[in-house]
Amino acid sequence: MSAKSKARDFLLIAPQFKLGHLVTESFHPLTKNLSQLVHSNVGEALSLLQMVDREALHLMKEKSGIIWQMAQDIQATLDSGHKVFMCGCGATGRLSLVLETLYRQNVLGTDQVISFMAGGDYALIKSVESFEDKVEYGEKQLIELGFNENDLLLSPTEGGETPFVIGATNLAAKLSKRRPYFLYCNPDELLMPIERSREVLENPKIHKVNLTVGPMAISGSTRMQASTVLMLAIGMGLLYKHPDQNTFESFYQNFLHRLTLTDYDIMQGLTVLESNLYKEKKFLNYVADPHLAISILTDTTERSPTFSLRGFENRLEPGAHHSLSYLFIPDSEDAGQGWSELLWRKPRALEWSELDGRIGLSKLVGFDISKQGLKARSESVSSVNFEVLHAKGKIQFICQDEKVEFFWGEDQLFNHLMVKMLLNAHSTLIMGLLDRYQGNVMTWVRSSNNKLIDRSARYILHLLKENGKSATYEDVVEKIFEESENLQENDPIVLKVLKRY
Repeated sequence: MSAKSKARDFLLIAPQFKLGHLVTESFHPLTKNLSQLVHSNVGEALSLLQMVDREALHLMKEKSGIIWQMAQDIQATLDSGHKVFMCGCGATGRLSLVLETLYRQNVLGTDQVISFMAGGDYALIKSVESFEDKVEYGEKQLIELGFNENDLLLSPTEGGETPFVIGATNLAAKLSKRRPYFLYCNPDELLMPIERSREVLENPKIHKVNLTVGPMAISGSTRMQASTVLMLAIGMGLLYKHPDQNTFESFYQNFLHRLTLTDYDIMQGLTVLESNLYKEKKFLNYVADPHLAISILTDTTERSPTFSLRGFENRLEPGAHHSLSYLFIPDSEDAGQGWSELLWRKPRALEWSELDGRIGLSKLVGFDISKQGLKARSESVSSVNFEVLHAKGKIQFICQDEKVEFFWGEDQLFNHLMVKMLLNAHSTLIMGLLDRYQGNVMTWVRSSNNKLIDRSARYILHLLKENGKSATYEDVVEKIFEESENLQENDPIVLKVLKRY
């Protein structure tokens, strides 16, 4: 099919994916000059990103009532011996898997909490193209995992409009006696014009949890503030028990306060060091303790779609380009053990016949995060280790001569949220130092699904306007599809189209 035909087909359905009016897709006023600031003062840029995180956490203070209600339903489900499921796409899928992992760390040997994301565990590493656009895939994964009438589904979806998550949520509302929870970060009035979102919001058999916390620090980068507050809200209900609402309220407010106390600018030396290593054509190996590994994996893999970086190399694909960073669990003997230590369970991959093994288990373990993978990568490229150590309430980040320490205690949800927020800020500013965005606009966004095609088009139109130029949405979309035909993994679709005007 020609690029023109693909563009025409997309434009027929584009109204369903035009999301520029959503808060999560808008431009944060505090960070409009972020790309310029990071080049002049990395410490100030880190503090600015912390300000945006603090703003989001402050808005979460008033959400305790609905979180308490959800916590009660979660614990009632678990106490009755039934299961809690979580699902998401991209960043929300990864946060769901992080939370399942934390639950498994606390309750060894359990299968009462089951998380899944669009594309299965394979998608932890690499997004599966167009999977999140399919309602039926959300339904199919939910059924295959054994969801039944006594189970509870929690559905974090950042924007509130993802078809995969909506499909799973609507089906859960039909199958289970327990009303599923649909969590999202945009105002209801902005979502109601979107038919698939309206279907969920008007369904009396679904609990709605609105966690609107404002724009993202980088436009549309919901891996940051949106996924943080969603992880916080679900984690509060999943990982703690409280005898009454007053006790919960006190714990919750104190938890929020503690999340604001660690100054991000302590990461300045590591941020500058890592960006300089990349400029010197070096590669990074994040070498992590298995208690923290999944949150570190999440940050490193999410850099790829956000900034059009090459994804993790797979040993089953000889000659594949190496990713700038990779995650390893150094005590695991082989890839299978590495994945089991990462997830605290055996990996679950999709073996559907129509997928031809592309995201099956054998392909998944081709991402070798074990000591063998570390050895092979170290022999293939000039790489530097970035260690993340964890012991007795202390977490250390160490890379060459740079080292920072945090004494946060043994609360794993708190530790993972702090690691997430710090690494999100750290990696975002590394990408700023490498000129992977302009102001706070994701100029290197990857247009791998309908939502991201629309986002790319909107960013192109926004930047054209800033430069005193204009174009039609239709013309920009056509050029996106034309450029996509020969686009390499590391190419910026937004900048390539801009050059044509």
